[in-house]
Amino acid sequence: MTTDAEALQQVCQSLHALWSAPFRIIIALVLPYQQLGVASLLGALLLVLLFPIQVLLTIVPMSKPPPKRTKHNTIDSFFKRDLKESSSSNVGSSSLVDEQELVEPFIIDIGVIHDQEFTSNSLERDPGKRPQIWTYPVNQQDEIRRAYIKLGPYQFFLSKYPYSSNEKSTRRRFQYSWFSKFSSWLEYSPTKDAAYCLPCYLFASKQVARFGANAFTVEGFSNWKKVNDGDTCSFLRHVGNHTSSHFISMKSCEDLMNQSRHIDKVMRRQSSEQILNNRLRLRTSIDCVRWLAYQSCSFRGHDEGPTSKNPGNFREMVKLLASYNDKVAATVLEKAPHNAKYISPIIQKEILHVIASKVRRKIREDIGDSKFCILVDEARDESKREQMALVLRFVDKMGFLQERFFDIVSVENTCSSTLKKELSNIFSHHALNVENLRGQGYDGASNMRGEWNGLQALFLKDCPYAYYVHCFAHRLQLALVAASREVILVHQFFSKLDLIVNIVGASCKRNGELITAQQAEISRLISIDELGTSSGANQIGNLQRAGNTRWGSHFSSVCSLIKMFSATGTVLQNIVTDGANYSQRGDADSAYTTMTSFQFIFILLLMKEIMGVTDVLCQALQQRSQDILNAMHLVSTTKHLLQKLRDSGWDTFLRDVNSFCESNEVEMPDMNSAYKVGRGKSIHQPRDTNITIEHHFHFDIFLNTIDTQLKELNCRFNEQTLELLTLSSALDPSDSYKSFKVDDICTLVDKYYPADFTEQERMLLKFQLNHYHLDMTKHEDLCHLSTLTALCEGLTSTKKASVYFLVDRLIRLILLLPVSTATTERAFSVMKLTKTRLRNKMNDEFLGDCMLLHTEREIADTFSTDSIIDEFYSLKHRKAQL
Repeated sequence: MTTDAEALQQVCQSLHALWSAPFRIIIALVLPYQQLGVASLLGALLLVLLFPIQVLLTIVPMSKPPPKRTKHNTIDSFFKRDLKESSSSNVGSSSLVDEQELVEPFIIDIGVIHDQEFTSNSLERDPGKRPQIWTYPVNQQDEIRRAYIKLGPYQFFLSKYPYSSNEKSTRRRFQYSWFSKFSSWLEYSPTKDAAYCLPCYLFASKQVARFGANAFTVEGFSNWKKVNDGDTCSFLRHVGNHTSSHFISMKSCEDLMNQSRHIDKVMRRQSSEQILNNRLRLRTSIDCVRWLAYQSCSFRGHDEGPTSKNPGNFREMVKLLASYNDKVAATVLEKAPHNAKYISPIIQKEILHVIASKVRRKIREDIGDSKFCILVDEARDESKREQMALVLRFVDKMGFLQERFFDIVSVENTCSSTLKKELSNIFSHHALNVENLRGQGYDGASNMRGEWNGLQALFLKDCPYAYYVHCFAHRLQLALVAASREVILVHQFFSKLDLIVNIVGASCKRNGELITAQQAEISRLISIDELGTSSGANQIGNLQRAGNTRWGSHFSSVCSLIKMFSATGTVLQNIVTDGANYSQRGDADSAYTTMTSFQFIFILLLMKEIMGVTDVLCQALQQRSQDILNAMHLVSTTKHLLQKLRDSGWDTFLRDVNSFCESNEVEMPDMNSAYKVGRGKSIHQPRDTNITIEHHFHFDIFLNTIDTQLKELNCRFNEQTLELLTLSSALDPSDSYKSFKVDDICTLVDKYYPADFTEQERMLLKFQLNHYHLDMTKHEDLCHLSTLTALCEGLTSTKKASVYFLVDRLIRLILLLPVSTATTERAFSVMKLTKTRLRNKMNDEFLGDCMLLHTEREIADTFSTDSIIDEFYSLKHRKAQL
């Protein structure tokens, strides 16, 4: 016979088994709506109902007398199964045990993705590759859902979607027009060629065994012939009525983003005054974050405690704004509630990321489904990490050529395959199709321009119309460096110039002497009326150093020495007299003797003339809205001016040299005397005894240097070797469309852009070009344009782009051809301002957001503070209402 305690235990266990099944069903129904705040109420109700049974199950076994403790008892004996007791139990108890084994506790598997921080940029956008929502940790699922809802459905555009089969009778493919019909939920995966539903993915439970239940969440739908099938359309059947799972998922998305209707907000509803104070407090933080990011200033301080004298720029700016506004002062910092101060570093980064995300979305919206070009370069940051900057070049809807900094990514190495992988990840995340790539702009490094394994070759395999153009500014710098090394005397000149700059700028004392000498020289020239005075004139500077990789640095170095020639000579003489040791005195005397020689001054002024012509081209190539045809015109102009200097500039240049030598008391040689080579005992006269000093300087230095420069420019900017640029020049509007040729334009389309024009459009283009030429030459606003960029803007503003749509499309394609990577170089300049020695531990996302706001501040200024607050509030669960 069983005891009363054993009978009571059996009754409780039976009740628990009886009630566990319906409760498990209720829990399974409640869990998908846990974000609505209902789960907490139902969960409490279930705990109340189950509490008496759990108490009985806990108390009853306690009534059983504990086993006797023997001498040899160990810890294992308490956990070993008592075989004798289980064998001696009756039939009723054994059946009860079997029933307990069948009714197992309800356990939810959260998957293999461990709890870790994530960002919107790290989420996989492709529906065919992203992990299912139930594999994420439960405490992060709502935040991930919000991030995906903010990103929107992944509606990837392809010019030609792949067919589902090779048989003509069953060939079907996805249609881009379906996105407009089902814009709120329809997604497309290019990797699996299948359609998905974003809301159903976000609120789906584990896979259902029923056939077709996982089509739009896990497996993907690809039976395209059932889409446009009337009432039996698979998309319409998936949407269903108000009781369908899709409708429930859509409603769940709306409820998740509407935090004001959540149960915790309803139970702890704040007054309108509290909400206004919260928004005012957050508005202050947003303004501070904007300003600091615009100026590339640090946010945090070394000590942000209440007793710190310098808690950092962010807190100090909040205090500054509070000192000018009593309402702000009454709500921020110490007077703010503890759960809504909005000053923590995490909040600062979230605000910054919200603004940066809006800027990227705006750039992505401006691109749309049109073609684009990429500009890529790499550089090392302060923490010795390799960073790759990405700039997108495109023509917006208004016809303006834009170059926008988009992102910066840390790469493990600079191999072309690594760069290609990181760029492809960015394209995939922002739904940028590689097939729309129509231009690549890089420097001349082998990993970028390699014909077989370079980055441009890898992208050409994916898109054969993504033409690579070597950066024009890099070409020009290489031409200048090569020309300075080719002529021996010019090469020696730059070596001596570097020596002079090193000696004069070796210490703070010598820099001070240089400034003093400049002040005395400027005062002397003003007193004798040889130098005028005005606001900003007669600035005092330092000698500039020439660098082979810095654009325009050679010209700056030459100009700085000419401007401070007298002051530099004074400093060198002081070092010769008062030098600390013989080495300093000897180097200074050698440098002063070299600097005051006629040959040095001659080459100094010659390089100023030559590089003054090329510097105009260098500055023009660094403009953002520069088109490649105008750049080639500037190159031709530069060549023409150098040729003009060579042919007819000798007499004028020689007079300038004589005037400079007279003003600086440098001895002039007799230009008609015989030229002799060498010094001392090794001096001798050349074989041609008729060579004079003037002949030597005119032919051996003047003409030889200019010829070398022209040779390098012709070699590196030979437009005749680029048939694409030659044919594109037929669209040039300068000189009243003088170079316009219909046949060349048609050849350009047939050979280089066949994928952008159908066969019928190519036939129509020829007739449209004839009308276009007559119209443009007679139009008063369009007949005097000089650049292709201005022509594209004019066609859009006068609405001629809709009339000559084929010509407008071709002009936009030509404008995508890159000119220089100056925008990426500017991005790296911003990186040096942002990631400094004291801020060398910035993570990549924080660095990219700061650089984006600094570079594209004109876009960030267009966003209202209220829109930033609303997006910040919907980013994650907030305790305070906004």
